[in-house]
Amino acid sequence: MAKSILHMIESSMPTFSKGQKRIADYILQNSDKAAFMTASKLGKLSGVSESTVVRFASELGYDGYPSMQRALQEMIRSRLTSTQRIQAADNQFGGQDLLTAVIQSDMEKLRMVAEEADRAEFSKVVDLILGARHLYILGVRTSSFVAGYLNFYLHLLSENVTLVQSNAAGEIFEQLLRIGPGDVMVAISFPRYSKVTMNTVQFAQDRGATIVAITDNELSPVYQMAEAALLAPSEMISFVDSMVAPLSLINALLIAVGRRMGTDVSRTFADLEDIWNKYGVFGKMDDE
Repeated sequence: MAKSILHMIESSMPTFSKGQKRIADYILQNSDKAAFMTASKLGKLSGVSESTVVRFASELGYDGYPSMQRALQEMIRSRLTSTQRIQAADNQFGGQDLLTAVIQSDMEKLRMVAEEADRAEFSKVVDLILGARHLYILGVRTSSFVAGYLNFYLHLLSENVTLVQSNAAGEIFEQLLRIGPGDVMVAISFPRYSKVTMNTVQFAQDRGATIVAITDNELSPVYQMAEAALLAPSEMISFVDSMVAPLSLINALLIAVGRRMGTDVSRTFADLEDIWNKYGVFGKMDDE
């Protein structure tokens, strides 16, 4: 529904009541603001009651106002400028205790992943990672930190892992010079979607590599190019991209990969513990 929600509103206009038309007009003219408003605030600005807003969402086929709101957010998120994001945050969190509001927002995203994640697709991604001839991990801008986190642990488990650095476009393609059939690229991409990521994924795909996407929804450009994908909503909180849900999903992925590797993981970390102890990598309580 997210892809065509504005079209749905326009095409349904003749069937709306007078109050619903007010809501529709406001959303069509202010979709970037409406997407982050409570039902109460949207109703107030449209000149209707909160219950009319809730019925409007049902009229469009959504199971409630939050579902319609998410559809609007997914549609506009990738094109919001930083300034618009700050304004959206003011609409979303204005008048609330900020600490509680932000943490509850992250908790809601975690709940969505736990309830809605495709278990079969998750298992398929684990299979692809374990079966890869060589694994490439890609993420740029804020996604680069998520990519680095995934790389840190997978690199401990396998020598056939490369974190694709994104300092310059030319350097990216040099790092992928030998990518080809049998290789897997894990492409991590969240709004605002980077053209560097899309171009790099296209390059890897053209070379015959298998693409695994870790992204926010089915409208994401990398989702369209992926053989398998894991979805986790990222949250725009003012100028900040909250990656709590994607990181939690990656934690689950790492543990699943480690469990499938079984004794190999135990042997790897036993060797690492010996090295860490020998060279005093980690301090001990009595060192203090």
